[in-house]
Amino acid sequence: MAVQRRYKSLAAAGIATAMTLTLASCSGGPVGKDDVTLKLVAADYGDGAANSSKHYWHDVVEAFEAKHPHIKVDVDVYSWKDVDKEVEKRVKAGNAPDLAQIGAYADYAAEGKLYSADDLLSISTQADFTPGLAEAGEYHRVQYGMPFGASTRRLFYNKKLFAQAGIDSPPKTWSDIKQDAQLLKAAGVKIPFALPLGPEETQAETMIWMLSGGGGYTDSIGKYTIDSRQNIRTFKWVKDNLVAPGLTGTDPAKLNRQDGFNAFASGQAGMLNGHPTLMHQAKAKGIDYGTVALPGTTGPAKSTMGVADWMMGFKQHGHRAEMGQFLDFVYNEDNVLRFSGDYGLLPVTVSASQKMLADDKYKKLHSFLKQLPEAEFYPADKTSWPLVSKTIKAKMGGAVGKNGDPASVLTDIQNTADEADSATR
Repeated sequence: MAVQRRYKSLAAAGIATAMTLTLASCSGGPVGKDDVTLKLVAADYGDGAANSSKHYWHDVVEAFEAKHPHIKVDVDVYSWKDVDKEVEKRVKAGNAPDLAQIGAYADYAAEGKLYSADDLLSISTQADFTPGLAEAGEYHRVQYGMPFGASTRRLFYNKKLFAQAGIDSPPKTWSDIKQDAQLLKAAGVKIPFALPLGPEETQAETMIWMLSGGGGYTDSIGKYTIDSRQNIRTFKWVKDNLVAPGLTGTDPAKLNRQDGFNAFASGQAGMLNGHPTLMHQAKAKGIDYGTVALPGTTGPAKSTMGVADWMMGFKQHGHRAEMGQFLDFVYNEDNVLRFSGDYGLLPVTVSASQKMLADDKYKKLHSFLKQLPEAEFYPADKTSWPLVSKTIKAKMGGAVGKNGDPASVLTDIQNTADEADSATR
């Protein structure tokens, strides 16, 4: 269907071009183009001024404008803490940006505010997206979210601490995790297994454990399955085998993801689930680490968690053609590869992924990238997801605590999810 719509739009464009040329010949000269300025709000993937995303966008825009002098692009870069709120504020004020590169698209798609991907992109650009990422960007089977940055999750372990504890191989199963954590604790490691279920990114750690236990947030048709038998079993195991014996080193409900990363990078944590950004942080601190596929109940988990951030185009100002030209440029192979390499992320296109896999410079990213085609993503196509995610952040840390009851907490979250899902259909 997407291809058919694209051919129709190309045909219409051809008719419009013919009419323009006819008018131009009648008036004795070509019709000039009006200058257009596109507004883009983007997230900052850097951790300081030196590697801010502002530098990346400056170079991309400069190269694009040199080839398209009638199109200017103004980019405002905000921290991840502020960028979604900034776009929401502009949309509510009736002055949406032309383009936004943020964390979620479904609400805006549901409100009819976005162009679909095939309204904006050339066929070759849209077809180059990694299929699983393109599908994750669909709302009601139409792609509105264009993937921009992606990552998958693996288990990180500190090789030095493992050796000191007498552990000669990384864990492959939950039983291995428990045994290794016990040995690390006995060797004096402060945080044998870092379990970040604090308010920063609880929904991610929760999903990682759900997948490793054979569950997940939704089933194959998109229905929430938060209180499934598999998920209840998973978090009962986590509570009884990691938290209760003190193998997490600290209260999971109070540990944020970045605090867990900091503990690993400072040599205080033996293991944790992480994404590629942690590689840079650990390397900068001189940590000798390894990564393995997420351990599961009887062997490596069948799937891992994938995360994608999204580019979207708002209809309000009607700059569809100019937005499309800019996005086709943004998503060319070199730009996608440079962005991914600069920020330790995974390419969102097939062409850039193949180029990264062929280059040993990115060798440490290869294991993360090979997982991407089969990764599972947040149910970001559901407009109920923001509320469900907020509820998970508020409750899951306590579910595995001293007085926690995973079954009742998961059931409470399931009820919230079902109510929200019904209200937004």
